[in-house]
Amino acid sequence: MPTPSTSTDHHAAIQRRAHASARLVLRGIALNAVLAAVKFAGGIFGHTYALIADGAESLLDILSSLLVWAGFRVAAKPPDADHPYGHGKAEPLTALAVAVFVFIMAGLIAVQAVNQIMTPHQAPAWWTLLVLAGVVITKMWFSRRMGIAGEQAGSTALGIEALHHYSDALTSAAAFVGICIALWGGQGWETADDWAALFACVIIAFNGFGMVAKALGDVMDTAAPTKFENEVRAIALGVMGVQALDKVRVRKSGLSHLVDIQVRVNGELTVREGHDIAHAVKDALIASAPHAISDVTVHVEPAG
Repeated sequence: MPTPSTSTDHHAAIQRRAHASARLVLRGIALNAVLAAVKFAGGIFGHTYALIADGAESLLDILSSLLVWAGFRVAAKPPDADHPYGHGKAEPLTALAVAVFVFIMAGLIAVQAVNQIMTPHQAPAWWTLLVLAGVVITKMWFSRRMGIAGEQAGSTALGIEALHHYSDALTSAAAFVGICIALWGGQGWETADDWAALFACVIIAFNGFGMVAKALGDVMDTAAPTKFENEVRAIALGVMGVQALDKVRVRKSGLSHLVDIQVRVNGELTVREGHDIAHAVKDALIASAPHAISDVTVHVEPAG
């Protein structure tokens, strides 16, 4: 099996990725706090509910991001007696909680948008378009940055956070279009930005379903992508003494993966020799991808 130092290095690498991800989430929280203040000010003084709804979404983003941050702090903990496989499941569970927040947010904004549509009010101020343009650009940039970080860390929670920021950008873009229509249409079109906020709720809810599916996939141990499994097979077959493979099962666990593999070896080998090959397979898989595989269970079967 891997030496204690190898195992310690591996868990240290997971902790570093978890802490780095948590720091990025905290930056997102700070960004949302600033944007929420800007949106509320623009919405109140610019007479546009779409911006106020956007500000409310940013506040909910802060709450959901705090959940993700807490999830990374838990996921960074090493395995213990009660959690021999580590605490990685905290990461997709917090991602699932974020998806629930998204649905709640969409519902609240939709209710208020309908109320605004039913209540006569003045048209938005033209300068609110400048505020929204800045929000869209900022959110798209940060969503892209967080998405790349999520792919590099293999983090479902970061990927969902990236989608969350992207949804925020779409909401602001819809508000931008709505305000443009209200200003261009003049009298009688004052509620265009409220309709835009309502339309944005549909987009948010649609993205929410994608978030739930992604998070549930990790919680329910959905199989890893075929490409990843093929890489595992190639590494195992490259170990001296392995003649063939039977079952290969890979599942995601937080920021890493767990592998269950059956290898076929010469049936004339001694138990100790077969045991050594199994350990070599485990060592090879963990050493080849320390960022992706945290534990391997190897079953040895006789060939022929």
